[in-house]
Amino acid sequence: MATTKDYKDFVLEQLSLLDNITCKSMIGEYLLYYNGILFGGIYDDRLLVKIVDSNKKYNMQESIPYYGAKPMYLVDDVDSKETLRDIVLDTYKNLPNKK
Repeated sequence: MATTKDYKDFVLEQLSLLDNITCKSMIGEYLLYYNGILFGGIYDDRLLVKIVDSNKKYNMQESIPYYGAKPMYLVDDVDSKETLRDIVLDTYKNLPNKK
C-alpha cells in the first residue's frame, strides 16, 4: 500500500516547526530530509526515522519500512509538532553529513 497524499501533507505540516525539511517521492513513498540529510521517510502512511543513539530515549518501536530494508523507528505520536521537532533534531545530530 502506498502512502496517501493526505497523510504526506499532514506529516509535512506537523514538521513545520523545522526549516529546511524536504520531501522526495520514491515509488509511492516519501523520503524526508533535514538540511539535505536523509533522516527518515513516510512508508505506508507511517512516519519512520533512522535508528541512532541520540533518538533511543524516545522508546520508539522498530519497524521495517519495506521488504529487505533495515529497521527504523516508528513515530507513533505525529500529533505533537514539538515532539516531532525534537525527534528529528535528535536523529539528525547523529547522522553522518554526506552533503
